[in-house]
Amino acid sequence: QVQLIESGGGLVQAGGSLRLSCAASGRTSSTYDMGWFRQAPGKERDVVAAISWSGGITYYADSVKGRFTISRDNAENTVYLQMNSLKPEDTAVYSCAASARSRVGRLVIDMGEYDYWGQGTQVTVSS
Repeated sequence: QVQLIESGGGLVQAGGSLRLSCAASGRTSSTYDMGWFRQAPGKERDVVAAISWSGGITYYADSVKGRFTISRDNAENTVYLQMNSLKPEDTAVYSCAASARSRVGRLVIDMGEYDYWGQGTQVTVSS
């Protein structure tokens, strides 16, 4: 079992920045692909960004490219999501997830292939 705890959410004005953290504990493994997902009120959960276990492959949703950066520190069992130039449409509950199905040379992006989920942290961007 892997436990994931997100932190760093909050209220920020449009154009501002936040950095989310996701700390993993339990049966942790630096070979898990990690992802950040978000769900806005009345909408489905969508992938925001993902990073391979080595950190060598990343993925970003088109809506956040150039504004968000995902990174990981395997020594600290922590994944980060740096969010810059935030917009009101970024308002959502952000959750991190871990996939035990990682493979060399590919990155798990499909939400259905993520095995462990955090509780989520609220990000609210005011206009």
